[in-house]
Amino acid sequence: MTQQEIKDQVQAIFIDITDNPTIVLQDATTSDDIEEWDSLTHIQLVVAIEKHFNVSFTAEEIGGYANVGEMCVGIEQKLM
Repeated sequence: MTQQEIKDQVQAIFIDITDNPTIVLQDATTSDDIEEWDSLTHIQLVVAIEKHFNVSFTAEEIGGYANVGEMCVGIEQKLM
């Protein structure tokens, strides 16, 4: 799976969880960029992403991602 395919699927998850069809994720996107992305939404996003890609993140990994791009790289590495 390519990095763009991962990002496209992550974007679909963000749109579903936040109920905001206007979200367009960039590699540099952070929670500061999306109004609906609060701490509860963050947990929902992580759970949905883990389920969708059949991966698990450690608390350290989750806290270490500075933006969506880094998270997508983390997903890609787990899928290898």
